[in-house]
Amino acid sequence: MQRVCFLLRIKPEHREEYLAHHEAVWPEMLDALRMTGWRNYSLFIAEDGLVVGYLETDDFDAAVRAMAETDVNARWQAEMTPFFDLGGRPPDENFVLLSEYFHID
Repeated sequence: MQRVCFLLRIKPEHREEYLAHHEAVWPEMLDALRMTGWRNYSLFIAEDGLVVGYLETDDFDAAVRAMAETDVNARWQAEMTPFFDLGGRPPDENFVLLSEYFHID
């Protein structure tokens, strides 16, 4: 199992609208995440728009590829892209992955 942590940054002026979208994530998006191996998935946000994501998966690269092949992910990324300053690229193509250097169970 891989534990994955990543960073993104939303535009601070869109923070509340971005959070509102995540209060009602589409059921088909949740199903797709589960079916493609995204487990124990959490997102955290700071006041300045820093987003920290954490998930567990068997193979992160495979999970990302599988999600990229779903129609629902394409629609979700299109809705989320305007909240980020990524030159029009979808957020799921811009994860800044962090290296785990300590863990305790």
